[in-house]
Amino acid sequence: MDDFKMRFYVNFIKDDRYMYLVKGLQNTLIITFFSALLGILLGFLVAIIRSTYEKTGKCKILNAVCKVYLTVIRGTPMMVQLLIMCYVVFGSYNLNKIVVAFLAFGFNSGAYVAEIVRSGIMSIDPGQMEAGRSLGFSYGKTMWYIILPQAFKNILPALANEFIVLLKETSVCGYIGLMDLTRGGDIIRSRTYEAFLPLIAVALIYLVIVMILTNLVGRLERRLRTSER
Repeated sequence: MDDFKMRFYVNFIKDDRYMYLVKGLQNTLIITFFSALLGILLGFLVAIIRSTYEKTGKCKILNAVCKVYLTVIRGTPMMVQLLIMCYVVFGSYNLNKIVVAFLAFGFNSGAYVAEIVRSGIMSIDPGQMEAGRSLGFSYGKTMWYIILPQAFKNILPALANEFIVLLKETSVCGYIGLMDLTRGGDIIRSRTYEAFLPLIAVALIYLVIVMILTNLVGRLERRLRTSER
């Protein structure tokens, strides 16, 4: 027991090493939050363009651009995209690495959100679109006021799960020298030459956050099921 207390002290208390985890967690949450916002905005835009093309045949060029975007993003590893964003796209700019990270993760998340949203839109009965048009709504207003609210309700749990996946994916931020939660644990390990406690602490922090988010998603799903009755 005394040995564990000493190891705990050396890894977390001595020289305020726990602050590496605190600072890393803060950056992880910031990156996740802004990446999720960017991913949702981009995903909805791409989904609307693609579903519009599938329903009406319009936006052919934009649809082709969106398909290339989806193919490239979903077909390459997240870590490679992050490295390209940092050392190629913004390699000659002195841009804050947190901004670089949330842009990279946001563009990546947007591709997956787009397919989630598109599947939600396409799952809505075509009669809903016809009903909106018969009431005198334009295609855009029908999509905005009738189709998207129903689709959003259906895909909300899937979007929440995408947020959880995004949180865990940010653990590769250390490859561009950014202080995220995983990198904070790795710095402690390099100071103390002990891997067990720092890495277990990182894993437990991720686990607690994911469990909280999973619980919130479960409550959301139950509330949605209740509102449908």
